[in-house]
Amino acid sequence: MDGIVVKRDNVVEERSCDISVIIPVYDEESNVPLLYPKLKNVLDKLGKNYEIVYIDDGSRDNTFNELSRLHAQDNRVRVIRFSTNFGKSAAYAAGFRFAIGDVIITMDGDLQDDPEDIPLLLGKIKEGNDLVVGWKYEGRGPKSKSIPSWLFNKVTPLLTRMKIHDMNCPFKGYRKHVAKNLADKIYGELYRYLPLIARNRGYRIEEVKVRNLPRQYGQSKYGVSKFLKGFLDFLTILFLTRFTMSPLYFFGTIGLISTLIGGTIVLLLYIQKFFFGINVGNYMPLFTLSILMVIFGVQFISIGLLGEMIVQKDRAHADDYTIETILK
Repeated sequence: MDGIVVKRDNVVEERSCDISVIIPVYDEESNVPLLYPKLKNVLDKLGKNYEIVYIDDGSRDNTFNELSRLHAQDNRVRVIRFSTNFGKSAAYAAGFRFAIGDVIITMDGDLQDDPEDIPLLLGKIKEGNDLVVGWKYEGRGPKSKSIPSWLFNKVTPLLTRMKIHDMNCPFKGYRKHVAKNLADKIYGELYRYLPLIARNRGYRIEEVKVRNLPRQYGQSKYGVSKFLKGFLDFLTILFLTRFTMSPLYFFGTIGLISTLIGGTIVLLLYIQKFFFGINVGNYMPLFTLSILMVIFGVQFISIGLLGEMIVQKDRAHADDYTIETILK
């Protein structure tokens, strides 16, 4: 790639540009040649230096050949090709690491994101926001994708208390330092929750309405399995954002409640035995359950304490804060 030197897993930047557009693609051979001229037209009008970074996520068709052709005719087109299909989180992580733009735009390569809306994202970034999320308020996608997305967008704000209408929208704008910071924090299906991760790092987040165009070629990669994986990753991100640095709060709370309930039952059973002569054996199933609850509670508290020890050991090697400004 022009302008950067890759040394092992690190990217050393020799220069920068104004805008980087990151586009993960998977089996999009028909859409690649259609999206490029639209995107180029919009970016040329902005009068800024830019690059277009395609991430070929192990495509099985002629996507890479199309990307190679674009790269040959335009040196601002850069292509990263994965050896197999690693998923969108890996594509974003690679794109964030390789991108050299001061502002980084992400969008899908299926023509459903309209390049004409890029100035809207840039405008919100210029207002001082760190991350801008597109809001596809007029859906024109297939029902197999729109219904799960609707459910996702209804449930997520309720559980996260984050007022973003379309967190899963791929059309986003990032300041460079934000994207670089997020690159090491996404895996699995966590790319859906980048705004949530960014919020917990203290970044300013805003949304803007964008269009949602119908897919012209190819098939949507979104299905029930992705929805289920996304839900499990949602539970993961809730846990990580709330309890990563204090696991005892989570495990200890569950353990303490379980221990108190189990211990209280045992105490009441023995009070009945000594004061009323009622044999504990008459309530053997309840007695057994209470003992198990105490054991379960102690184990959970122990897990929480072990988690705290691990966190304390690793804390010296991690930044638990985000610096916005330094005046020297």
